[in-house]
Amino acid sequence: MALPHGQFRLGPHTGRLLLRTGRQGVASKVGHDLTIEVTDWLAQVNVPSDTPEDATVTARVEMGSLRVREGTGGVKPLSDKDRQEIETNARKILEVDHHPAAAFESSQISVDGAGWTVKGSLTIRGVAVPVELTVREEAPQSYRGTGVIVQTAYGIKPYSAFLGALKLRDEVEMEFEVDLAKVE
Repeated sequence: MALPHGQFRLGPHTGRLLLRTGRQGVASKVGHDLTIEVTDWLAQVNVPSDTPEDATVTARVEMGSLRVREGTGGVKPLSDKDRQEIETNARKILEVDHHPAAAFESSQISVDGAGWTVKGSLTIRGVAVPVELTVREEAPQSYRGTGVIVQTAYGIKPYSAFLGALKLRDEVEMEFEVDLAKVE
């Protein structure tokens, strides 16, 4: 599958960027698996027509723009107060006052039979870690990508409560969906 050629400026106007957390521990039934949307992000994709193997992707994610969209499981549904508390805790854990943005820069893009693998470096809280994203075309001009962010690789201690009986899993799933038909 060939990469689409051109320069694409992506963000909330062209799609969604989601983070999905999971829970573990003996009290995991109390907590929620969360879907968190990043509401302020910008990505630049450049795919030269003559050398698609030289394609590049850069992105900036405003860490203060995380919004809890859904919580599944748990003893009771998430309230607005719960959502606000989770967002406040996330800003503290991510040290948003000192590190307001995360950044991604690709180092290699390769085409496989069903889509693309994008390798690069993701910087969170000033710590750069290699990551790999898998991108697939879901429909004409519509793409979905996934990857995994390991919190401890960035020096982040996953959230815990009830003396550690409820913990957030170290791995956070990242998913994005973009529609190139919406590119301005």
